[in-house]
Amino acid sequence: MAQPVIVGQSSEQLHPGDQHEIPSFEAHGSFDSLKDRIKKHYEIASDYYYSLWGQHIHHGLFKSPSETKEQAQVNLINYLLEISAVPTGAKVLDVGCGIGGTSRFLAREHSAKVTGITISGRQVEIAKQLTTTEVGDAAASSEGFLQYPEKEGKTGGAVRFLELDAEKMLEYFRPATGEKQTFDSVWISEALSHLPNKELFFSSSFSLLEGGGSRLVIADWFKAPGLTPEQEEIDIKPIEDGMLLPRLYTTEEYVTMAEQAGFRVRQQPIDISKDVAKTWDISWSLVASPSLWAFAISQGRDGLAFLQAFRAMRRGYADGTFKYAVMCFEKP
Repeated sequence: MAQPVIVGQSSEQLHPGDQHEIPSFEAHGSFDSLKDRIKKHYEIASDYYYSLWGQHIHHGLFKSPSETKEQAQVNLINYLLEISAVPTGAKVLDVGCGIGGTSRFLAREHSAKVTGITISGRQVEIAKQLTTTEVGDAAASSEGFLQYPEKEGKTGGAVRFLELDAEKMLEYFRPATGEKQTFDSVWISEALSHLPNKELFFSSSFSLLEGGGSRLVIADWFKAPGLTPEQEEIDIKPIEDGMLLPRLYTTEEYVTMAEQAGFRVRQQPIDISKDVAKTWDISWSLVASPSLWAFAISQGRDGLAFLQAFRAMRRGYADGTFKYAVMCFEKP
């Protein structure tokens, strides 16, 4: 049975989301069916993401009240570069690259050679279109990379995008026969929480890195440790349901899985929840269009659950049950 919407502040009473019920929690049938739902979601919603948020589909790190969401999103990328010290010109695998905002930034501003992968073919199409707009009609290399021009004396980076399930990245880049590819850094921002088999991701990342200090850079969503069953039910399950997550982990669980895969900690998890929470206040205001809610409803319960999860994200940040953290590991 669906939950009634509980209206909190009076300023929210006119929001279209208050006119629709919150779907009851629906357990994922299997990991394969969950991945199918995730792929379908991004095939349908990626154009809307771009129209609402621009090319960076991730949280913003707000350093001051006057910053725009676009400035805050770039702040987050720069902060990840700061804590990881990924070298200029590095070969980077951007896992769950979305429409390529971070991949292009790393290529353009950090001279990196970036391979962005996503489960969504539509996201690859948008990413390639946006990249071509930036670099012009430069011909792609035999490997599919588009080259950025030199900027302020710095060598231009390059970027390519592939439709690829992250859980198959090891067999794709290091096949049993044929050319094997490795990277200086694996970068994953707000995508690992979607992956059903996180242990596989950590072990695959370890195998794909060159070694000798190559890095795994992570920004992701987490639940706070030690939550009560009631907190899990009220704050966490609506996020897991609407955002199509297997289950939310704690930061400590990520550290354990990384170490078990062979990594050592370069940067312990840093909780930046208070600095990014404004993202969902902005998001809630951006989805105030009744037509957007009508479109979401037309896509079935997952569409409505997704938009209603925005409310749950805000509540989770306010209650301290939902967390956002960054961290970095390195290969010895």
